[in-house]
Amino acid sequence: MTRARGRRRVLLVVTALALLAGSSVVAVGAASRRAQAAADPLIAGLRERALASDVALQVVSSLTSEVGPRPAGSAADARAVSWAMATLQKLGFDNVHSEPVTVPHWVRGEETGEIVAPWPQRMSLCALGGSGGTPEEGITAEVASFPTLEALQAAPAEQVQGKIVFLDRRMERTRDERGYGEAVVIRRDGAATAGKKGALAVLIRSVGTGSHRFPHTGGTRYGDGPKVPAAALAGPDADLLARQLASGQPVRFHLRLTSRVLADEPSANVIAEVRGATHPDEIVLLGAHLDSWDLGTGAIDDGAGVAIVTAAAKLIAGQPRRPARTVRVVLFANEEFGLSGARAYATAHADELPHHVLAIEADLGAAKTWAFRATASQTGVAFLRSLAPDLQPLGIVWEDRPALGGADLSPLVPARVPFADLFQDASEYFDIHHTADDTLDKIDPSSLAQNVTAYALLAWRVADSDVELGPAPEPPPN
Repeated sequence: MTRARGRRRVLLVVTALALLAGSSVVAVGAASRRAQAAADPLIAGLRERALASDVALQVVSSLTSEVGPRPAGSAADARAVSWAMATLQKLGFDNVHSEPVTVPHWVRGEETGEIVAPWPQRMSLCALGGSGGTPEEGITAEVASFPTLEALQAAPAEQVQGKIVFLDRRMERTRDERGYGEAVVIRRDGAATAGKKGALAVLIRSVGTGSHRFPHTGGTRYGDGPKVPAAALAGPDADLLARQLASGQPVRFHLRLTSRVLADEPSANVIAEVRGATHPDEIVLLGAHLDSWDLGTGAIDDGAGVAIVTAAAKLIAGQPRRPARTVRVVLFANEEFGLSGARAYATAHADELPHHVLAIEADLGAAKTWAFRATASQTGVAFLRSLAPDLQPLGIVWEDRPALGGADLSPLVPARVPFADLFQDASEYFDIHHTADDTLDKIDPSSLAQNVTAYALLAWRVADSDVELGPAPEPPPN
């Protein structure tokens, strides 16, 4: 999973002011909404059916078993699109279709690395997405270590030139994504920064929290810099390299990657709807991404999200009556390696975006949702906050903080589409995120059902209302 954090962090400040300004509005109708939540048989029935449903588990099991890893541009990516079309049609959705997206195609190839001096050791590592390859015989050079990206940026070129740079930034474990947001810069920008200073290659400590010997992949970006080979070390191997460096003796490393970028390939966003009964042109978007990295089977990232939004929409379709507004499921192409699908959707649906009442993304695994946030107009925030009693029985609390939205929703920010976050517990998510350990057995069925229930309840409430939630606050200039 990648997220466009920089722009959204600024958006948080702007939206927080809107939340404070609207605090007097929030209490309006709260008591009556609590009573309605307790008495509404449609809500009670939806909650009961959702908690008992196994549709989400069936969906993610099918995706991971029948398609498996599905990196952008690969043959498995094309199979995933076909799988999604067939699955959504079988579930009986309206307007199931695909929309073409062109995606990059990067191939991992072979990847090996070892410390050759002072004390030889084989290392567990993986190439970062988009990495350039080494010469066929590999690269052997002295290691120059830096604790942060900022330290590398400040270093004179002579400390870097002709060396393999090691970025030893440890990620903090947090319940939200804060630790990831702070650490991911080494993966995203480390190779470009080191390459411009003359480094031969880059190693990073994996951006993850697990102690097992699984390296974490993820995209790196070069811009106009040289495409130096870039790899992530498993946490224990990063520790080992750091200990050898701490000895004070020069450390030499041999790295061989055969990664390469191939020609772009066709892919698609896959879309399905529960058409609204009276306001079908007004849209509540439930999004997740269909692609994955290639090491595991993409169960938590983002097979779980695909399952959550699909099952939630299916439950809404099974209500005794249709909601007033349309609920639209969007399974985005290529989130992991450039947001190709998200950008294509924003372009293709530009005329529709003013009618997107709310957008919610599921892309943080399958652990239980614990917090509920929103970025919307003052009236919209007040309405969404009034729905908290629907979610409280699930252990979900309202937070007076702006929603982050998610990476695939970031291209909708300029259109001021309102967002909501159903924030899942990320305490253990980054133990296996982007690793070979991202497999179906990591998903707890009861936690998955709790997420489906939350998404279904929130989407139903918004889709069956006539409250205008937008526009969201004006985004700050870049």
